[in-house]
Amino acid sequence: MEDLLNIANKTFKSRLMTGTGKHKTVNDLLQAVNLSETEIITVAIRRLDLNNPRKKTILDHLDWNKYQILPNTAGSRTAKEAIFTAKMAREVTGSNWIKIEVIPDLDYLLPDPIGTVEAAEELIKQDFICLPYIGADPVLAKRLEELGCATVMPLGSPIGSGRGILTKEEIKIIIEQSSVPVVVDAGIGVPSDAAAVMEMGADAVLVNTAIAQSSNPGLMAEAFKQGVTAGRKAYLAGRMPIKETAVPSSPTEGVSKPA
Repeated sequence: MEDLLNIANKTFKSRLMTGTGKHKTVNDLLQAVNLSETEIITVAIRRLDLNNPRKKTILDHLDWNKYQILPNTAGSRTAKEAIFTAKMAREVTGSNWIKIEVIPDLDYLLPDPIGTVEAAEELIKQDFICLPYIGADPVLAKRLEELGCATVMPLGSPIGSGRGILTKEEIKIIIEQSSVPVVVDAGIGVPSDAAAVMEMGADAVLVNTAIAQSSNPGLMAEAFKQGVTAGRKAYLAGRMPIKETAVPSSPTEGVSKPA
């Protein structure tokens, strides 16, 4: 049976979501998207120049029939701004999918839990499929799931920091308690970070800066694809038990002894 990611009754083969920011060139972005084999691409709607209809944006370079475009509310400091951005995104893309980001803190870019809940409550009432970016708070994650969010997206470490998974224990609890997909987002620096959270049982990861700011974005995107796949397969296979003492890997009985 094929192992598919299911979000809001839509299925995906890839468990690697990618972003579109910070790439040096459009060609770098498109090559990375292609080699990653991603199927879900997030786009910061507020950072697109929508005032000039003749000017191409990143949306013009992506095949909307091939990818699930996931607009986000990046740049929103309050729930009100996030709700406004989500409505604008639906007008632009025709999609009701939205990644909620409410971030008043410009130094560490940590999400506002109260603002995120407020935005999710209102947007769900307006028939949006909500994927909220959150701190790795198990109580908050459960609350958002109960509101009707399609996923929860806890951070591994601050956005763009590349510091890896500093919230491992909290993410474990979120995975254990969640009935919706858990997508680890932010701070992932290398493919081994992605593999590690997939081994823990995360349903997917979202990677942007680690690919875009690498020396070879296409090659790094491919490496992340393989890391996510390896981590997922390891999770499904089931790891060996951890023991406090060594256990011989060779037989200890029937071994030849010196005369």
